[in-house]
Order: sequence, then C-alpha cells, then structure tokens
Amino acid sequence: MLDKKRGIIGPGALALTFLTLLACGPVELSLADSRGTVTCRPGQFSTVTGTDAMRGRVAFVGLPPVELGKDVDWRADPYRNRSWALNLHTLRWMGRLVVDYEANGRREYLDRAVEIARDWVRDNLRGKAGISPWAWAEHPVALRAPALVCLSAHVKDDWLAASLAEHAEMLADAALYKGGHNHGLDQDIALLGIGCRFGEQKWTALALRRMTASAELAIDAQGVLREQAPRYGLYVHQRMRVAMDEIKDCGAGMPAELTRRWRSLEDYIAHATQPDGRLAPIGDSPADLRPKGISPGEDTVKVFTGGYVFGRTAWNDADSAYYSIRFGPGRALHGHEDHLGVTYHARRRDILVEAGFHSYEKTPYQRWTLSPQAHNVPVVVGADFREGTAARLLGETAGRTRQSFRLADEAYGLTRTRSVLVEHGTDLMAVLDAVPPGRQVRPLWHLGPALSATAAGDGRVVLADGRWRASLIQLEMPACRPIGGQSVRSGEISPGYLKRIRVPTVVSPAAGALLTVVVPGAADPEISCSGGNVRVRTPDGMVSFTAGVSTGLF
Repeated sequence: MLDKKRGIIGPGALALTFLTLLACGPVELSLADSRGTVTCRPGQFSTVTGTDAMRGRVAFVGLPPVELGKDVDWRADPYRNRSWALNLHTLRWMGRLVVDYEANGRREYLDRAVEIARDWVRDNLRGKAGISPWAWAEHPVALRAPALVCLSAHVKDDWLAASLAEHAEMLADAALYKGGHNHGLDQDIALLGIGCRFGEQKWTALALRRMTASAELAIDAQGVLREQAPRYGLYVHQRMRVAMDEIKDCGAGMPAELTRRWRSLEDYIAHATQPDGRLAPIGDSPADLRPKGISPGEDTVKVFTGGYVFGRTAWNDADSAYYSIRFGPGRALHGHEDHLGVTYHARRRDILVEAGFHSYEKTPYQRWTLSPQAHNVPVVVGADFREGTAARLLGETAGRTRQSFRLADEAYGLTRTRSVLVEHGTDLMAVLDAVPPGRQVRPLWHLGPALSATAAGDGRVVLADGRWRASLIQLEMPACRPIGGQSVRSGEISPGYLKRIRVPTVVSPAAGALLTVVVPGAADPEISCSGGNVRVRTPDGMVSFTAGVSTGLF
C-alpha cells in the first residue's frame, strides 16, 4: 500500500485555504440551483472496475495494479511513467464508480466516489507547493472535468461546484488551450460539459467556437490529422463522436463543419488499416491497435496530400496485399522521421515493418523509434540528417493492377529520391533509391517479426516463415547488375505499448542508386535487367518494368 505524504501546509492552514477557495473561487456557481444537462457516459471512463476502485486498486496503461488504499497519495508515481501519473489525476477511475452506482444502486459506490474526488480537491489546491505536476497539467484537467460533471448529477455540494468552476476557468484560458490538437478537443469537450451543467452560455459558446476552428486546423479536407499518426486520427474520431453527442444533449446547434471533418477522418482511418485489421504502425501508432466500426473506403489506392499513400489489392479480404508510403510536412507532434518510408503486408504476413510506438517515456530506445534508422528509409552515407525536413511526392501513376510513385526530399542536405512500384496479383514491390553523383545511399529494411532472413549472396536475401519463402533482391543502377554486401542484423520493433521484440533488419550495401525488389512466395526468383528494363519471374507470372535513376519506376 502506498503511504500518504502530506505537503508542507498544516491541517489548519489547509482547511482555511480550502474554505477560502469555496468562498472566493473564480466563479460563484451553485449546483443546487442548476438545472443543466449532465452527461455521464460509461465509455469515457476508466477500464478500472468499480470493485477494484472500491478497494483502492488501480491498473493503468497495461502496467501491474497498484494498491492506492483508502487515503490516496496523489504524488504517487510507482512506475515513473508519465501515462500512469496522468491517469491517476484524470479521476476517470472515480467516474467509473459513479457509472456503476447508477447501474447497481449501491450507495457505497457513490460515497467512495465522493471521498476520492473531495480528497483530490483538498490535496491538490492549485499553486500549492509539493503537489504532483500532473494535478493541474492541461490534459488531466480536460479529462478530469467530465468525471466531476458526472459526479455532480448526484452531489450538489459547494466544494464540487467551486472545483468545476475552477476547471472551467482553466479550460477557457486561451494561454492553456491546445488548438488543432487532440488535447484541445478534450479541453473543449470538458468546457462544454461544465457550461451545459451550469447553463453558462459563455462557456458553451466558447467551446463550440473553438472546437470547430480546431477541427479545421487539425483535420484537412481529406481527413488527414496533422498529428501524423493514424492512431490519433482514431482517437480524435472517437472523441469527436463524444463531443457531438454532448452537443445534442446540451441542446446546442451542431456545427456543420464539425460533422464534415469527423466524417472525413473515417476515410483516413480506413485506408490506414491493414487487411489483418490492425492500424499501420506509422508515427505514434501502436502496432496492435485494431479500429472498430470504421467503414471500408471506396478506392483501393489513395494518395492523401497530407503525406500518405495507402494501397491494397481489395477491401474486406485478409489475403489482400497492403502498403503505405510516407511524405509530406516535416515531423511534428506524434510523427516520426519516417519520410520516404514504406511498409508492406502481403500473403497474410508483415514483410516490411516500422519500429512503431513504444511509449512517451524519454528513454534512448523511445528516441530511437522516432529516428530514420527505425524506419524503412534510404540513409545517405556520410551526411548528417536534418530533422523535420518535408518530403515531396513528385509523381504518381495508379492503375488497377500497378501503381508507381516517386518522392524526394533534402533531409541529408542533398536531394535523395525514392521510387516505389507495386504490382497487384503477383504482390511484387520494387523500390529505387538514388542520390546525386559522388554520393551513396544505404536503405534499411526492417522485416516482420515472423520472418527470418539469410543473406544468400549475389545481391539476394531469403526471407522465411516456416516453409514459406520470399526474397529481397538488390541491383546496382544504372549498371543493372546484382550487388552483394547485404548484412542481416538483429533489430527491434515495438509490437505494443512498452513492448520490444527482435526482428531481422537488412542493411543494404552503399550505392549511388540501388534497386530493391521484394518477391513474396519465392526464395530464388529469376530476374534479369538490361538497359533499365527489369524482368522478374514470380510464382504468379512474369513482371516487367522499367527502372530509371532520373525517371523512377514504371
């Protein structure tokens, strides 16, 4: 059990300070006189069960349970984990007790919820020395407010009214507002809830106005979220649904643009979902996340000008091949340094993967997952990487059975280009990387965790999963000749939050221009190349294409 550690303020002074807050709070409001709407939705509160919350036992973000006991130490951080500490102060686990009380009618659940909330308010006076930095951080404030609003459906005490008013003042503060960000959306949901509860039009109007402007900033016309991670597209989509339900409950008018942006997000999420149901692990997107209730898109291949290409052979088909390509604005928010990077899923297997999302903890490994070396990108030999560099889509040809794309950036102080060609049916993928004369590029290829890899010589690497085989073949261009020197090293990816597993990583030989061909289903496919004309015999037929250093793949 965690021991309670009190601050330096004595009991008498603390009580006086608390009473002063009630008497001289930022806004004098009364819950007893309020007839406003109370929104108390079970889905927005903690996965901690009511039974565990009654015992003072909580488990956050997949970490082992912690016994908080009856008297909570609000400075507790047993795992030195940012997400755990944030969840403690959101009080969503307290909100779960209120929801369970409404379902089971057991008064002790409500009484315990009141004890927890009142203890938090007493022990975490804003500005008090020694309190947790998470107590009044902007995101916990936004996530805690709905739980307090939920409690206010059954508790009319002045201490709760004063705390809600203080939360509203912070949520309305322009200096603390995170517009165009998922935190800003949570702030608006919270402010709207408090405004509706008290019938305070100034708060509800501000929340609606900011929410619409923030959605226009955060989500482009195609539905791409500027936070650069499909996982946050899913989160914002879910939270916007909560916001729209709350707007209806509040009796306010629904902003049309808010609805449009919400619908456009769904297309982005659908295209970012692999045939096996998992989100592509791009940016801070966990590799084990499976969106629910998202309708399939219309096109099998779509270019999002915000920085993504997503392609598949078919919707609603687990045997479909699938790829992603990154370009667009430089890294920001939840993005990684993955520009020009590709992922590939075919024959029900992850073939080319990203490092994925590990955590928000500031560790060397977490920092590495953000780096170019954690992604399937061309690394320029002997040049320094320039963080935050944008990448351009130079051209595209998207047919029903074949697509090709050409991209470029100056992330190493010179122009590096990457061309990608995908052939549906045979599931062949070809990638051509090039840098200016006199320089060399060395692509990295992180393979799926089910695969093993063996350098077989003559520019070939054999991939295996049991008896199944695939091949990765490399040719130096424009000479059109096989190039050896591939090495297979043990790398790491994150298959889920705080998880790390070993995967094979192919380090390519250095060359001025290098063509990489991935052939699923064949260990030693026949390949020929002359004058830039490439022919590959796959298990499903012959594939021919042209590879030009200055023109790309077609």
